[in-house]
Amino acid sequence: MEKPYVIGIDMGGTNTVFGIVDARGTVVAKSAIKTSAHPEDINLYIEDIATGLDKLINEVGGKERIKGIGVGAPNGNYYTGNIEFAPNLPWKGVIPFAKLLSDKMNIPTALTNDANAAAVGEMTYGAARGMKNFIMITLGTGVGSGIVINGDVVYGHDGFAGELGHTISVRQNGRICGCGRTGCLEAYASATGVARTAREILESTDKQSLLRNLPAESITSKDVYDAAVQGDEVAKEIFEFTGRLLGEKFADFIAFSAPEAIIMFGGLTKAGDLLMEPVKRHMEENVLSIWKNKVKVLFSELKEADAAVLGASALAWEL
Repeated sequence: MEKPYVIGIDMGGTNTVFGIVDARGTVVAKSAIKTSAHPEDINLYIEDIATGLDKLINEVGGKERIKGIGVGAPNGNYYTGNIEFAPNLPWKGVIPFAKLLSDKMNIPTALTNDANAAAVGEMTYGAARGMKNFIMITLGTGVGSGIVINGDVVYGHDGFAGELGHTISVRQNGRICGCGRTGCLEAYASATGVARTAREILESTDKQSLLRNLPAESITSKDVYDAAVQGDEVAKEIFEFTGRLLGEKFADFIAFSAPEAIIMFGGLTKAGDLLMEPVKRHMEENVLSIWKNKVKVLFSELKEADAAVLGASALAWEL
């Protein structure tokens, strides 16, 4: 029998979203569970996923119509199918997640980290269709990346290649990153990094800003965007600073993989030209001359509500 569907699972620290996807990239059915409902036992979490999936699978005609399952997870290792020491998940150590789920569902299962899943999704359904060399940058709570060279995601010898968010962006007095090091790009160019930049500027200057109407500790990247749209000079300065750091790092990233495009995805991209313009400008100012005006910078074309599920599901077509 033809198998026209795959399953995509996006495992976040708070929620796990899963859906059934057809070959055109349409999510035909979707549901979600709480990731941390059973912090004491991964097997109970697997049971919850299986219960939710069985209901969706029945809606599309049964398991015989499902080609495979793709999972995007924090610290997911494509080579082993394991989730390894993920700090934001309730289960510690090494979890053989792909095997546990495959055994439970009796459906082949592949797993990778969420940024690599986004890259595969973009190549299958989005802005990178037809591209064989590109870099996916995810700008959310952190900064993730998926590197595609000659049509293949780069995993490295251990499955964890491509942590571009943890390349050093600021060497002198750099911010402490969640990884424990200082000066990482993630500490500046993520949504949380933008909020930190806002607080630092407000504390270090007397400049007037709409952001001063908010409690400093509660400022978000969306607040900065809203202020910038209203012409707030401090908010625009924050996006200029963020775009400069991203653009400079993009120039470095181009030097090692010569991508056709760098594609930005995630909540921070809602800033549109406020982010895109300084990113492109600083990238072109800093890139080696042989690549000037040759590398596109694009926003993702994946539908935001379905992007994570689509990205994970794209892995399953390869099974």
